[in-house]
Amino acid sequence: MNKSLRAVPALLITTSLALSACGAENPDQVTMAASTKAGITPLGEASPAMKTLRPTKPSQLLVTNVRLGIHDSFERVVFDLEGEGDPGWFVDYTDKPMQQGSGNLVQHSGRIALNVNIDGTVYPHELNHEDPEIQTVQGQGGFVSEVVNAGTYEGRSQFFIGIDEARPYSVQVLEDPKRVVIDIIR
Repeated sequence: MNKSLRAVPALLITTSLALSACGAENPDQVTMAASTKAGITPLGEASPAMKTLRPTKPSQLLVTNVRLGIHDSFERVVFDLEGEGDPGWFVDYTDKPMQQGSGNLVQHSGRIALNVNIDGTVYPHELNHEDPEIQTVQGQGGFVSEVVNAGTYEGRSQFFIGIDEARPYSVQVLEDPKRVVIDIIR
């Protein structure tokens, strides 16, 4: 039998295993696969200090998904956005995570929480979208234990990232598609 013909069954098995692994994932799943690719670096300047950026003009954005990834030197949390305009943010560590508007304590796993507030957001019906129903996203075995959705209130969507200790982090906006990216350094 020709050597190239003997390689076909192995290629078919490998391809079918890879495709079945892709198909096994829930399309509504909100985490991305962990990545340990060398050479991927954190975005922006990282420090444990509070970070804020006010939007320059009103926006109508909706957080549609939350994803986590583990890299060699950092963990990444991505908030996918749809709509018009640019987001603002207020991000800081807290040991008493309280929900905006109500003041209720938000339960989370982790010793401390990174309080993430994304400004310029609206309710799904304001963009004629279905509610993305973002649930708590579990960590992937690194130092980020989970991301808790605390809801949207008066133009601000709030999330808490449960983490083992205060670490340097950066906040960036990426385009096409629009998303807020938080890189937390090991």
